[in-house]
This record gives sequence, structure tokens and C-alpha cells, in this order.
Amino acid sequence: MEMTSVSLKRGCLVVEDNDGVALQEETKKQKVSECYLTNSQDGVENDSLHSSEDEPGPPEGEDAKKDEKNSSAQVQEEEEEEDGLSETGEEEEPESFADMMKHGLTELDVGITKFVSPHEGFSGILKERYSDFVVHEIGKDGRISHLDDLSVPMDKEDPPEEALTVLTAEDKQQLEELQLFKNKETSVAIEVVEDTKEKRTIIHQAIKSLFPGLETKTEDREGRKYIVAYHAAGKKALASKYCKLRLWKSNKCSFLIAEAISAQRLAHLNKCLMNFKLGNFSYQKTPLKLGELQGNHFTVVLRNITGTDEQVEQAMQSLKETGFINYYGMQRFGTTAVPTYQVGRAILQNSWTEVMDLILKPRSGAEKGYLVKCREEWAKTKDPASALKKLPVKRCVEGQLLRGLSKYGMKNIVSAFGIIPRNNRLMYIHSYQSYVWNNMVSKRIEDYGLKPVPGDLVLKGATATYIEEEDVNNYSIHDVVMPLPGFDVIYPKHKISEAYREMLTADNLDIDNMRHTIRDYSLSGAYRKIIIRPQNVSWEVVAYNDPKIPLFNTDVDNLEGKPPPIFASEGKYRALKMDFSLPPSTYATMAIREVLKMDTTLGRPRPSLHLRTV
Repeated sequence: MEMTSVSLKRGCLVVEDNDGVALQEETKKQKVSECYLTNSQDGVENDSLHSSEDEPGPPEGEDAKKDEKNSSAQVQEEEEEEDGLSETGEEEEPESFADMMKHGLTELDVGITKFVSPHEGFSGILKERYSDFVVHEIGKDGRISHLDDLSVPMDKEDPPEEALTVLTAEDKQQLEELQLFKNKETSVAIEVVEDTKEKRTIIHQAIKSLFPGLETKTEDREGRKYIVAYHAAGKKALASKYCKLRLWKSNKCSFLIAEAISAQRLAHLNKCLMNFKLGNFSYQKTPLKLGELQGNHFTVVLRNITGTDEQVEQAMQSLKETGFINYYGMQRFGTTAVPTYQVGRAILQNSWTEVMDLILKPRSGAEKGYLVKCREEWAKTKDPASALKKLPVKRCVEGQLLRGLSKYGMKNIVSAFGIIPRNNRLMYIHSYQSYVWNNMVSKRIEDYGLKPVPGDLVLKGATATYIEEEDVNNYSIHDVVMPLPGFDVIYPKHKISEAYREMLTADNLDIDNMRHTIRDYSLSGAYRKIIIRPQNVSWEVVAYNDPKIPLFNTDVDNLEGKPPPIFASEGKYRALKMDFSLPPSTYATMAIREVLKMDTTLGRPRPSLHLRTV
């Protein structure tokens, strides 16, 4: 599969990114039930406006848990654009650099203005191949997750091979609907045509293996034998055991969800899914929970680099020893002419007409034809039903908002906006918080440099406290945090505090009252370290001649027994291969930006290789 690559040249304003896989605790909470496959928290950001057909209703009365329901499908694989803030939620053709720069943001627009190291930058090509950017999750035990075992553990209820064919397609459909509470029936009866104990045993095993939420019993009905399947303990039966596995995906953006399915059944997906591999299966008594991961480990190749060995050494030593500014990356703020933080600001201002206009109004830049026609129709008629007819993809944000306006009317924009899934709505205001934080951390570094000063904030446990004059030498810049604005944070006790106030005042917001009339949009705030020092940093410069050859093996390459690449002592091109680990809610592209000293202005992020534990 082809992958668009972008050269990172001195003076250029683009970098292709893949900080895509999972949002921090402030937005993404995917519920994990029996054998659910979900996104888990990564060390990269995925600010995806994930489309959904759920209708949570008006935010004033909505139940947050309702918004978090996963699909009830047995296995659902959604492909969506992972750059995260495209409002269409659909895969789009990459724009040309010229098209993007006609309407795209720059780093300056979102407060990304500083570097921490004095080394001279150089250029290279990020993701000339999609396998040049590989992400592995780091488990709570600190180990980097690898896919290295495709075997399936034997469950005590695993049936013999014959059990996989003993149930008809109709039987399986009825049992699946029963397990998922999709019908009003309390049981499903399957007649045993060949009435032998062995036959009945196989049917019992097949049902319990394929549908672990069900129990079975044998009944006589009018002289015939039936196997009756039923729920032993209601919905709690679905959570009797949890199937943990590792999901490897290549050049794909997806949410893969599975409910109440055994490892044996999940393993069959390896035969039918392209660019996915599932393995390292095990059964656990408890599900994965948000925050159990320590972050992500990245393996990144920058091809055709121009830097000398000395420049590379300086850049990587600086990354290892000092780190990088923990900015929110460009994909946090959208890929269209209307930045998501502007929508977020309008929400916080209670300017609901502006929220509607920002999402639906015509905009410059490359967009799919149907979106252009939809926006034009909206601008001309202000008729949501008419604009919706121009939109074949109804699950995008625009379609959801238009559907809400049709349902609740133009005078109830708040309820109409509530049609959009909760995580997607919150993405807008989190984008505004990120916008403020980026600007404030740039000013903090400009005014005070890379040393802690009295009045800075540090965390003691989860509590923020000020650095006093006598304690300055007890801290380093890596301890200093800055607040995302909200009602439950304190601000630095120096002039940056006033800078926060001035910025929010200019945006018609009251820093002393960040509670919104709608509870969902009340910002409690949070703290974020201003400098991140990656762990497990290593690198090497390699020579190569063929730009199409892989420069390291992936997990699947190793499983297939492929030999590692052999490099020539000299070659036409040079590449920098780097490895590093990052904690959750940090952006790998900001680390790469620091190495190259390049502006990462809005490119079109695309997926690469990821391994996650689910």
C-alpha cells in the first residue's frame, strides 16, 4: 500500500505525522467488557472526531455513560482518518502541500514557537514508507509490547474441531442475538437431531465456547431432545473472563471491537483481515482499564537526511539529555480552514450560533465535493434538511449537526449539537485548552528560560504546589508543569499568571469562572509537564541505495522469519533510525521537530504500524 511522504527541508512548513493513536484521559474512555477490543491509552495523541450514529441527545440531560457505549456488533472494524480533527471522519485523498498551505494553520498560529536546544537542524524524509514509523505500547510493567506469538491458548471450554461446524448459521445468529440481549427471548432451543450423548456434549461445548455469556442445559420436549441456551446471570455473565491480546496493524486507522468472543474465534480474523494480526492471547480475570499503559515506544526512520554525523549526534544527545517542549501537536487543531480551537472557544463563550456557523459554513481549501455542496446549500438556504440531502455521508460531524438541527430546530442549537457523540464535542474545548497551553508555555520559556524559577508549579502526587525561592535548587525544568485552564487548577505565581488572564479575557472568557452552564463543557483543567525527556533513546545512521527497502524488521517480519536488513558501509542515501519511549499524552512529532529543528506545520497525518494490547 502506498504512503505519501513529505520531505522536511530547511525552511519548509510541513511534516507528515502519525501522532495518532489514542487520546489522553481527558477525552477517550472506551468501555471494556468481556473480550472487548478497544483503544487503550497511548503515548501518542489521537484527537479523532470519531463518527457515530449514537444520539446522546441534549447535553443538559445526557448520561455520559450512554455516550461511551461500544458497538454491539460482534466484530466491527472502522477505518477512519487518524489525523484526528478532520470533521468528515472519512478517508480523504491527501492534499497537495500547496492546497494545504492555502488554508492550513502554522505552528505560530497555535503557539508552537520555541526549541530547547542550540544544535543546528537538518532535513530528512519522514515516512517515505509507512513502515518507517512504528509504535509499540508499553505495558504497566514497563515492558514494550511485541507481537511474537500467534498461538491460541486452550480454554477449558474449547470444543473439538467438530464443534465449530455443529451449529448452523441460523443457530449462531439466534445465539448471538440472545447473548447481546437483542431480542425479547430468554432462551434459544436447538434440537438434537442425532440424539447421542456425544452429540449433545459437542453442542454444549460449541455454544459455551463461541458464546461465553450463555449457559446450556438439555431438555425433553414432546419426546425430542433440545439443548437450551440461556443467560445464567444476566449481563454479568458476559464479564466472566477477559481475553487479552495484542493487535498489530499496518497502514490502518481503526477501532476494532469484539464482544464476548473467545481467543479461538478471534484468531480466525488473522485469516481474513488484511494488514492486521492478532496474537499473544491470554485470559485474564479483569479487563484493561484506562491508564494501565505507561506510554508508547517509537521506532522512527528519517530517510535521506542532510545532517552530518556530528549534527545528528548533537541533536540526538540533546533529545536524550534535555528532551523537547511538550507542545500539543498540529493535528490537535484540525486540518481545515476552521481550527477546532475556534469552535471550542465559541462553545465556552456560549456562542451557539457561531458554533453552528463554524462547523457548517463554506470554507477555503480542498474538501470532498459533497461537503462543498452541503456547505453551499447551507449558506444559501439555512435549511438543515436541504443541506443534509447533499451529504451522502451522514455520520460526519456536519451530518450529525444537521440531523440535530432538523430534529430540534434552529432555535435549539445546544440540543442539536448534543447529537454529536460526547467525546467529539469535548474534543473542541480540549483543543482550545491546548491552544492556550501552547501559547503560555512558549511565553514561560521565553521569559524564564529552561530553569525552574520561584512561582513555577510542580506536582506532589496529583497536587500542584509552588516552587519557593529556597527550594528552587531542588527542582529541574523537567519537574515544572503548566496548567490547562479550568476551575480546579492554580496558575503560576509570576507574570505568566497574568498572561493566562489576559489571553482568556481577550477571548471573552472569565478565568475565575470556568464552569459552564452545561456541565459537560465545564473545564476542570489539568497540569502538563512543559519539558519531556524521552526514555530508552537510541539511534544509528545507516546507508542505503534503494528507497523502497525496509530499514528494520517489524514484529510480523520477525514472525515470518525474514532476515534483518544488511546495510552497506556506503550508500547513495543516509537515514537516521531512532528509538525512544514517551509517556501518555505526548506527541512524537514534537520530539522529531526538536531533532530536525523543523516547523511541523499542518501536514496530512497518515497511519503507520502500531501494536496495542487490548
